[in-house]
Amino acid sequence: MSKYGVLAVIPARGGSKGIPLKNLSTVAGKTLLAHTIEVAQAIPEISDVCVSTDHADIKAAAEAYDHVLIVDRPDDLSGDRVPDSPVLQHATLEAETRNNTTYDIVVMLQVTSPLRTVDDVSQSIETLIDTGCDAVWTVSPTELHYHPLKQLIVDEDSSMRLFDDAGLQIVARQQLTPVYHRNGCSYAMKRDFLMQGDGLYSPGSSRAIISEGERVNIDTEEDLERADALLRLRENVQ
Repeated sequence: MSKYGVLAVIPARGGSKGIPLKNLSTVAGKTLLAHTIEVAQAIPEISDVCVSTDHADIKAAAEAYDHVLIVDRPDDLSGDRVPDSPVLQHATLEAETRNNTTYDIVVMLQVTSPLRTVDDVSQSIETLIDTGCDAVWTVSPTELHYHPLKQLIVDEDSSMRLFDDAGLQIVARQQLTPVYHRNGCSYAMKRDFLMQGDGLYSPGSSRAIISEGERVNIDTEEDLERADALLRLRENVQ
């Protein structure tokens, strides 16, 4: 058990353009919300779990779990262009008021990353504490054929240009520096950094945890199918 107060915030709004009510979609026999809550509750470093939502069905699903704080998200924080930081700030202040405490660390767990593991989250919290940095993200290696130096922009008239002109110098993949992408499994932040800033990244004071194995971030029905297959294989679910 950590000596630090750690709040896990699970943002779960109802709106979704690609998959209606995506956060209640089912993979491997459980909703995405259920997978996220259950992993959060299995992490010893986490003191409290909070679900921030604007939808009655998501709220009801979260209320089925003991020891989960439900925060009603206001309309001005429910749009699809609202950044993460004000949502997390609102949920943190609500949780602190209702639990009569001040947290040291806030961890965002995105519902759309059902392949997260306890280690993903625990390592991000431990790294934050051990290094004293402001923020720790979990990331996954980006396959080289998706490397930024191999990407193009195609204009409306079908003319193309390089995303980065440095790509002209690449003739062999050995020249490519490995790059990584955020996988949404865990964003761990110092509470004060979160509350005083306007983003989740701290220049010069951010670290990464590289997740082992594939992580799927749910945007499409195909993503749901892929996550379902991988979770069933991992958990031996028929």
